Amino acid sequence: MNDSTETQDETPPTSEEFQVSQPGNINPEVLQNISVTLSIEVGRTNIKIKDLMRLTQGSVVELDRIAGEPLDLLVNETVVAQGEVVLVNDRYGIRLTRVVPSTDRLQSI
Repeated sequence: MNDSTETQDETPPTSEEFQVSQPGNINPEVLQNISVTLSIEVGRTNIKIKDLMRLTQGSVVELDRIAGEPLDLLVNETVVAQGEVVLVNDRYGIRLTRVVPSTDRLQSI
């Protein structure tokens, strides 16, 4: 067993990579390497704590979305698209049916 620290393939960004090429612009290579959280939302509901505590295996929680409605695709908790569930090689995926215009996304921030 080797106790030495493994070297990483990626080196940390240099100060030049963080510099703005023009006022208001960020180096695209830096942006492309930022991780974001992508999630799919089936629906939501509000319940009282007493009802939450009664949930057991087999309980059904009704959501606010009607069956067949498109699901929301969120990036860092902001809706960026909607779509439908598909199966891709025994895994779930989403086929985008509507992409929210970037101007609308910026207004929700």
